[in-house]
Amino acid sequence: MQALDQIFVTLKQWILALSFWPDVIKPILSALISIVPIMVVFGSCFAVTTIMERKGLGRFQNRYGPNRVGPFGLLQPIADAIKMLTKEDIVPFSADKVLHFLAPIVLCVPVWLTFSVLPFGRNMSAIDLDAGLLFFFALGASSELAVFMAGWSSRNKYAMVGAMRAIAQMISYEIPLVLSTVTVVMIVGTLSLNDIVLAQTGFTFGFIPNWHVLTPWGFAAFLFFMIAATAETNRAPFDLPEAESEIIAGYLTEYSGFKYALFFLGEYLGLFAISGLAVTLFLGGWSAPLPFLNFIPSWLWFFAKFGTLIAIFIWIRATVPRLRMDQLMKFCWKFLVPLTLINLFTTAAWHFAGTWQFSGAPIVRWLICAAIVAAAYVGMGRGLTLNRYPKRIYRYAE
Repeated sequence: MQALDQIFVTLKQWILALSFWPDVIKPILSALISIVPIMVVFGSCFAVTTIMERKGLGRFQNRYGPNRVGPFGLLQPIADAIKMLTKEDIVPFSADKVLHFLAPIVLCVPVWLTFSVLPFGRNMSAIDLDAGLLFFFALGASSELAVFMAGWSSRNKYAMVGAMRAIAQMISYEIPLVLSTVTVVMIVGTLSLNDIVLAQTGFTFGFIPNWHVLTPWGFAAFLFFMIAATAETNRAPFDLPEAESEIIAGYLTEYSGFKYALFFLGEYLGLFAISGLAVTLFLGGWSAPLPFLNFIPSWLWFFAKFGTLIAIFIWIRATVPRLRMDQLMKFCWKFLVPLTLINLFTTAAWHFAGTWQFSGAPIVRWLICAAIVAAAYVGMGRGLTLNRYPKRIYRYAE
């Protein structure tokens, strides 16, 4: 089982050890062996997720999903790809054609690069950076630039308004997204994603995994992270940048064909990347949930947790109605950001309480931190709902 766990690492080492490779080619070959599987796996995940999401939404909403192309409609992604490749690429006459062409590329390329620092299994990250978390967010921040390029270069008022609204949403929710990850850095003391996973290996009392999500501050940070990630990736109920019923199709108004498909590819890749980061930071990465399950390969555990988060995102899309723009911004600045700041204090309290030596200290530590998080949630929630529905005043024309 250990050989199966390290099969991909061993395969890469075996290929690089072949004698007929010139030494000058080996660094390039090593990079390609790491890059190609990532692109193949997550490119396939894009196709599988689209079909499963459409069929899942059909089940949720008591209607048929794709069921015409191939057995049970499983070849629908191939049909969609052919349609996008063969559709006419229409570019407005007054558009900035260079930026109009570059916008979907600027969105997709940095997202692909974020996968390079994610540890998909034991010894299975393309590059191990000491500042891997910082690298991830630095690349993810370029998505705002791509959205603005798409809206501005289209020379369309609807696209421009949609782009500005999308940028306001993405920048706002980046703050709680980053603050929720700071809690993990405070506890572990490193920005290396591999070291963060290693800090979550092992078990308390022999059966409780040391995952961050199983602590009061970690559970709160995980919820804040997932909410902010939903808005950051433009998923429902925060899919206002592409709210067809409100502003046509937002910054995608003047896009068609394959460039239109690239935007959706970039959004799904962003969803995969942020889900992989959530697994790494809060759910133990590739570690097993119970000691007797350690025989299962680590990369299988990573993708099992990854698939569970993707299923949750699909579930939320099917059940939660879309917010208004004012509700979206109010929820971020008046509720989510203050709670993430309070959770930083909770994390600091958890860290310093770890030095307590008296009997029952772990339980007292857990209860105090949980009380801080619960009190902040209830207090902020009640404060926001107070006078939410003011007294209605009727006026009549005389």
